[in-house]
Amino acid sequence: QQLPRNALSPIVNMENDQAELHSPETSTEFPENKRNSSRGGSVFTDGCSDGPSPSRSAKEQFLMMSLEQKLKHFTCRAQASEDSQQFDACIQDLVRCVALTRLVYGDRHLKLAQAHTRLAKAYLQFKGWGLQALDHLAFPKDFLPFCSSMSSCGDERLEVLTCLLSVHLTQGGASLLTDDLEEAGQGSLKAEQVLEQLHQHDVVNQEEKIKTQLEITGGLYSVYKRQGRPEEALNQCEKSLQLLKECNKPEKTSAVYKDMAAIEQDRGQVDQTIEHLSKAHAIAVSHSPEGLEGAQISHCLAMILSSAAEPHHNEAAGHYFEQSLSAYKKSVGLQDPAFLNAQDDFCRFLLANGRQEKCVEIQRSSLDSKRSAFGDRSSE
Repeated sequence: QQLPRNALSPIVNMENDQAELHSPETSTEFPENKRNSSRGGSVFTDGCSDGPSPSRSAKEQFLMMSLEQKLKHFTCRAQASEDSQQFDACIQDLVRCVALTRLVYGDRHLKLAQAHTRLAKAYLQFKGWGLQALDHLAFPKDFLPFCSSMSSCGDERLEVLTCLLSVHLTQGGASLLTDDLEEAGQGSLKAEQVLEQLHQHDVVNQEEKIKTQLEITGGLYSVYKRQGRPEEALNQCEKSLQLLKECNKPEKTSAVYKDMAAIEQDRGQVDQTIEHLSKAHAIAVSHSPEGLEGAQISHCLAMILSSAAEPHHNEAAGHYFEQSLSAYKKSVGLQDPAFLNAQDDFCRFLLANGRQEKCVEIQRSSLDSKRSAFGDRSSE
């Protein structure tokens, strides 16, 4: 749902000796935070400390604060809410920060572009709201290039570049959510260029650069896969594998191999799909032998192998079915739908291979678990 342009206009409510900056977002979107007086329900709570509830004098002191002081207060409290994972309250305060930043610095200022960018990133990261994020990126995208050309100070130009990096990354993610693949790809490619400039000026260190590069390669993989460009998508996966190797995080590579398997499966390349999934499976079980991820990959391998024509694939499928059921049993339990669905797939595999008795035995033993998970069978 698109937010109205006047959503950022502050309204000061002075009833009962209280003052709060309101907007349609803060007054209607987050009712649970209105009940949480320690974060979203009261503007007087200092998000940077854990002191007692504010007294009347504290409220009066808040009313006497300058706009700059209130901006600092809400900026600090938004960060505290983010750190404590109270994301709705964080967004409420970031909305207030945008309104206050406009009042303090005016309509054409780098600080306002930064405030809009922070709010856009929060909408995308915490709520998955692509349209709202793109709406708040409109001003920074228009203003920052002009701001960069007018900046005479080197430090300010680097501030502009840092904000631009966040704008392009957020644009990439938000455009993916709204199915604008062209904009998503452009956002990721522009972010790549800006990141290199920031790294050259030592604004981001090597660890931060790799983390951001992984975000970029992941975004471009999604764009190219959805555009039907498998070779380019696979190339982004290869880049991700190299980056993870550089930062010594082999446990993260299983997700990349699963992405590569998905591309090969879409192309009908069974052997390559099995190869990538086998690598993902080996990595997953090496870090958590009977974990949920290993169970899921075993299940996928079993399904792919069972549909292959070669006899040796069929034999391996039974092994992976049993391995997945064992891992599901220990990671989520016998009554979890994931276990029961895998068990049903295994039974279909048994039927296809003429093992009816084993299939019936498993189905009978699972009746109580299925009743517990799904309820009794309907008359239909």
